[in-house]
Amino acid sequence: MQKDHRGRARLALLTLTLAAGQACAQTPPVPPAGAASAAVAAGARAPVVLPDPTEPKPFDKVITSDAKTQQGLFAVHRVKAKLYFEIPKTLLEQPLLMVATATAVPAGQDHVGRALHQDVLRFVLHQNRVLLQRVSHSAITAPGNVMADAVAQSQRDAILAVFPVEAFGKGGAPVIEVTRLFASEVGDFSARALVRGSADASRSYVDSTKAFAGSLRVDAVQTYTITPTPVPTVPGVPVLVTAPAPRSVSVNVAYNIVRLPEQPMQPRLFDDRVGFFSVSRMDFGAGLQEARQQRVITRWRLEKKDPAAALSEPVKPIVWYIDKATPTALVPFVKKGIEAWNVAFEAAGFKNAVQARPYPTVEEDPEFDPEDVRYSVIRWVPSPIPNAYGPHLADPRSGEILNANIVMYHNILQLQQDWYVTQVGPLDPRARKLPLPDDLMGELVAYVVTHEVGHSLGFPHNMKASSQYPVAKLRDADWLKTMGHVPTLMDYSRFNYLVQPEDKLDPALLIPKIGPYDIFATRWGYTPIPSAKAPEDERQQLNLWAREQDAKPWLRFNSPKAEGGDAGENTEAVGDADAVTATGLGLANLQRVMKMLPAAVPQDGGDDQLLLRLYQATWQQWAREMGHVVAVVGGYEVQNKHNDQPGAISKPVPRAQQARAMAFLARHVLATPDWLLDPAITQRLSPSSAGTLLTLQQRSLLRQLLAPQRTQRLVAQEAALGGGAYRLQDLLAELRRGVFAELDGTAAITAPRRSLQRALVEALTGRLAGFNLLGQDDGEASIRAELVDLQRALTAAAGRGDAGRRAHLAGLADGIGKALDPRFAPATNAATAVLRLMGHQAGEAGEAGEAEPHACWPGHAH
Repeated sequence: MQKDHRGRARLALLTLTLAAGQACAQTPPVPPAGAASAAVAAGARAPVVLPDPTEPKPFDKVITSDAKTQQGLFAVHRVKAKLYFEIPKTLLEQPLLMVATATAVPAGQDHVGRALHQDVLRFVLHQNRVLLQRVSHSAITAPGNVMADAVAQSQRDAILAVFPVEAFGKGGAPVIEVTRLFASEVGDFSARALVRGSADASRSYVDSTKAFAGSLRVDAVQTYTITPTPVPTVPGVPVLVTAPAPRSVSVNVAYNIVRLPEQPMQPRLFDDRVGFFSVSRMDFGAGLQEARQQRVITRWRLEKKDPAAALSEPVKPIVWYIDKATPTALVPFVKKGIEAWNVAFEAAGFKNAVQARPYPTVEEDPEFDPEDVRYSVIRWVPSPIPNAYGPHLADPRSGEILNANIVMYHNILQLQQDWYVTQVGPLDPRARKLPLPDDLMGELVAYVVTHEVGHSLGFPHNMKASSQYPVAKLRDADWLKTMGHVPTLMDYSRFNYLVQPEDKLDPALLIPKIGPYDIFATRWGYTPIPSAKAPEDERQQLNLWAREQDAKPWLRFNSPKAEGGDAGENTEAVGDADAVTATGLGLANLQRVMKMLPAAVPQDGGDDQLLLRLYQATWQQWAREMGHVVAVVGGYEVQNKHNDQPGAISKPVPRAQQARAMAFLARHVLATPDWLLDPAITQRLSPSSAGTLLTLQQRSLLRQLLAPQRTQRLVAQEAALGGGAYRLQDLLAELRRGVFAELDGTAAITAPRRSLQRALVEALTGRLAGFNLLGQDDGEASIRAELVDLQRALTAAAGRGDAGRRAHLAGLADGIGKALDPRFAPATNAATAVLRLMGHQAGEAGEAGEAEPHACWPGHAH
């Protein structure tokens, strides 16, 4: 056996030798230089030397004659399906901002223009490789500080990708193939969060490229496989529902790579008393006894042509180009909406700072391209989404806004029409017959544009503003002409629904305009302070400006210390300084709206969808206004203050005002609003439409009233004020009286009332569902006691009246019994409990904090 094994080994070796010899005969070797050449001359066979695949190749072997090249920030080469960057050596290791945005999305999934990710990156040449690094700006210190090296070492830049150098171009510029950077997931540059699937690079590709002087753009198509969530199964129980099969979706993603300014703009320090978007980092500066978070506001770089002039044109104005797809009749109104901000910039010392222009001709600007980030565009998108939004790109080193492309979805027209009709339709004869005339719709579009431009100038929403004017002034023509009905365009305060027909006001006064807060915030953020050589030098002057809020409450901004409890920080509100009075006036107009809707809808032979939509919008407006009254219960009056401003930051809304709010809700929410069930409208709809809307809105308002955050605030107010507080027990008693008034008699209970009673029991029992793991919900004990007492009352009342009444009340009592019995307690969910502790309460959605939105005008959520 051993001998045979050796024989086979010798045979295999001989076979390999012959094969090698044939291969050498077919491929003549390339003789090496030097000693190898001498060996060849002596008749020796030269060894085979294969090219090193990691070594760069000659330029023309990589960028062949088939290449399509664009010159710009980088030279961009397309060779068939491959994309190459030729990076000038001067741009190696330089910070570049890369932004990924969705430009086409699957049907019914998110929206076009969704920002996916942005980061500061740099390309670094290391041997024969180029590293793509993410540049961290999370910590800073002065260059001469003894900690400078340690701070740099504490934020090592991550390597997102490595590209072999395929060749070197002119001046030693490395050429790298970057196809996978855009056709697959690299770092956080991905549409995964949008589609929630896994990327498939085999079905993804680079679609097009554009190179500009200071930037470049790559458009890619990325395909994802979405695997549905598995259907949960129970051992021994057959699965009756078949899980849907995985499906594929494709997303178009635009990547913009932008060169950041060589000299960063001097930052302006953020102050949470004035509304600005911001960028932040940790400051380890000299002389500090702590590591301090430093935030700087985002704003455009404006410099005066004449620094000595009180009012000067800027060296470089802020310009928006109006998309040529904008409907012709609306172009003047879009221009008006953009340039409305000039009155605010004049207060900051700049004339004609904001400009609107049409797309220039080739003769006017041969380099113009709307995809170039040097140009900001207000786009008109043919989409059924009723929305608009105004994001911006900012230099994270300084907060300088570099570009801001505003998106107007065409169906924002529908949303504006619905809101105008349901809020102020009875006050404007033009709104009593649809469609709205072009001049009115143009003014509504201008208002939306001004709001979105505000975001693009650096301003977030200010939901507090609507509560800073005296309600009595909001029907005063002289006040409205000067101050408007809300101090800022950046509030979700749409049209002035407090005005009554007998006020006989000009309808132009119903639409918000640039207000005193907008002028104040622009002056605070954009006025140059020439004496300041560093951001810290501006602090004293900025503080003096911010202190103007003490005497002028309409200059105040949302407080981060309100924690959702500021009674005046509401969305979609007018006059919520006195929400009860304001809502009472609003309800009077809504009742008029219900009477005018049937005649407002065109009788053109179409279906009743428009009537249904306006009817639903009326219900939504009713629920929004009632939500402003709900906010009073357990609410606080809040003013954001810094440490040189004396007095309390917040104080509870007085007991009398909270009791008045609950009495109002008892009359208008707990009692069925029959005027919203007008047969003149409901008979044109499906039989269940009106009842479903009533049930949904009443249940939502009850959940808001009993949300853990609100009941915790009521308990805290009682602890602070004792008998002077409106207590949780007062709220529960008012709810019992309003919802279960029928318990004392024997009368039949109507279907809407039965639905409301079930909703209250569900809201109360839902509070016992194991969400109080950390013991923070001090109101749970009171709610449990209320349920015990209510169960007794229901059981006693269930013995009286007709069979339907008895069955209904007995069922409610049984449901409470199960909720109180630990044997029926649901499984504890620790994660949900923690989220509730952190304030993520679905029942108080109207009290959410501010974040830069993807969209500004959702019809339901905000």
